[in-house]
Amino acid sequence: MEGSVRAPLAGLPRAGAFVYVARMHLDSVQIGRARVQGEEGAQDPLDQPWTSAIWKTPVKKPAWVDIQGVTGDEVADRRHHGGPDRAVLMYPAQHYPSWRSEWDRKDVGPGDFGENLTVSGLDESRVCLGDQFELGEVRLEVSAPRAPCQTLNRRHRRKDLVQIIHKNHRHGWYLRVLQPGWLSADTPLRLLDRPVPQWTVARAGDIKWGRGTPEEE
Repeated sequence: MEGSVRAPLAGLPRAGAFVYVARMHLDSVQIGRARVQGEEGAQDPLDQPWTSAIWKTPVKKPAWVDIQGVTGDEVADRRHHGGPDRAVLMYPAQHYPSWRSEWDRKDVGPGDFGENLTVSGLDESRVCLGDQFELGEVRLEVSAPRAPCQTLNRRHRRKDLVQIIHKNHRHGWYLRVLQPGWLSADTPLRLLDRPVPQWTVARAGDIKWGRGTPEEE
């Protein structure tokens, strides 16, 4: 099956545990420009001035990606975002129906959590640190769970969103670009390597936010 891979599935024993992972597919590619939001003197912290490029919109043409990220995508806060180890943010498409249902909104979709790449067939429990993926001519490596910050609270005007994401693991993950190239929507993903199947992105997130133990089970 196109976009599937015979590989150890996160959470199963490594020795001989091979199963077919659901079809993995790049749904869309997004970029964004930094913009200033809020008003001086606002009482509500959500309304005070802030600058971010979290607003992402899908691109219709192939996009070039290299070690610094997707061409045309700006980073407003380079202390906490961007750089070779956080060049690209990937987010599961399957999370959006849940957000729409929980928020009773129809206007939440790809790019609304600031991701560059929206994908099907993957989530935080099925992706591991160090995983290497091939998307056409591009090769990516999972580097870390995405650490949600107050920018997401402000973007969606929900003061408790970061805490909610810590609990439900709908945070996404960062990737390094090992091989630059052109990215297009509707491209299958292929898992090339999984060196540490015990370290899912979800588990790494639990450790990062003090909710788990680093000892291997």
